[in-house]
Amino acid sequence: MKKVIVIGGGASGLMAAIAAARQGAKVTLLEKNKQTGKKILVTGNGRCNFTNRDQDLSKYRSDHPELVKQALDAFSMSQTVDFFEELGLLVKDRNGYLYPNSGQAASVAELLRLEAQRLQIKMSCNTEVLVIEKENGIFQVKTDGWVYEGDVVILACGSKAAPETGSTGDGYRFAEHFGHTVIIPLPALTGVHAAEKDCAKLAGVRQDAKVTLFVNGEKCTEDEGEVQFTAYGLSGIPVFQISRYASRALEAGKTCEIFLDLCPVYTVEWIENILRDKQTFTGNRSGTDVLLGMFPEKLSQVLLERAGVSLKKKGKEWSDKEIHRLAVQIKQFGFSVTKCRGYEQAQICTGGIPLDELKGISMESKKIPGLYLAGELLDVDGACGGYNLQWAWTSGYLAGKSAAKTEK
Repeated sequence: MKKVIVIGGGASGLMAAIAAARQGAKVTLLEKNKQTGKKILVTGNGRCNFTNRDQDLSKYRSDHPELVKQALDAFSMSQTVDFFEELGLLVKDRNGYLYPNSGQAASVAELLRLEAQRLQIKMSCNTEVLVIEKENGIFQVKTDGWVYEGDVVILACGSKAAPETGSTGDGYRFAEHFGHTVIIPLPALTGVHAAEKDCAKLAGVRQDAKVTLFVNGEKCTEDEGEVQFTAYGLSGIPVFQISRYASRALEAGKTCEIFLDLCPVYTVEWIENILRDKQTFTGNRSGTDVLLGMFPEKLSQVLLERAGVSLKKKGKEWSDKEIHRLAVQIKQFGFSVTKCRGYEQAQICTGGIPLDELKGISMESKKIPGLYLAGELLDVDGACGGYNLQWAWTSGYLAGKSAAKTEK
């Protein structure tokens, strides 16, 4: 019977352990936290958006998208849904975003734990792996109190993001020890810091906008949704979606700017006409009152200041040039990105072990026979919306199934 050791009891590790055990392997799972699935519990604000019906490949970012596609074809979104429904999960569909009907991420984590228990997987929590060696074809996994021996090892340790869930980047160290390259892991799905001092005035404001990232003056990517203004800069899902590109660009020494289009359905000229109409009907009011109904007062104030329109002026006193400048600000509200938020605030990382260092979608290392890698440890990061969990299920399943079948 093949002895499989899985290091990490998160989404990919639990899936890998279950897949291996279903193939008849004797599986031991080592988890440094006091319980498995800790990061699962905080996904989707505790509701666990565990996958998404829209599986467009653009939702997954990697230097080797062709391998991502092959993996997702081998264990797909629909297979993931079938897997969880077999465990007893009732799925709730919210515009393609799939959640447990209970509305609780704990349901997902507990169903995985119960299945692992049914399969007699040995789960050793509060167990931190210190060193992994391979001698005479056998892996020796050393912890503070024991040395576990196995025919194969699956690294599913997570990235450096969200260290409070136990993800401290140990997997990178283990992979490097066995000769793997590590693309520098950087925070992703996180907020960004901006240089503009008026950010503090905007703290707490939420506003729908199209968010466009420019790198060295050229358009890089864009997204749309509710932006959250903070004292340090910008947050919210559309900012999260583009943050991985900002992280990589800043690491390469490039400049990053974000422009918010606060009225994406209107042109500058159309907004100018709207503002002139407002002059007619509300021109006796202050500038911020004229913009009432368009934007929150804090945002209106900053827009006026950046457009060079005195806050003391009434709307009817605005010149054509001031109206034009204000309309341009509404369409191109810019921020200079100085850095992305750190690992503590990031949901995932961009970077990790390149997929071309694996034997295809078996998830086995080309460097060391019997070593498998899965989950966030690999150079794949998904958009918000269940894509990172889908990658965890896919890569974990493929690693576990392959590891159990491979001959010693």
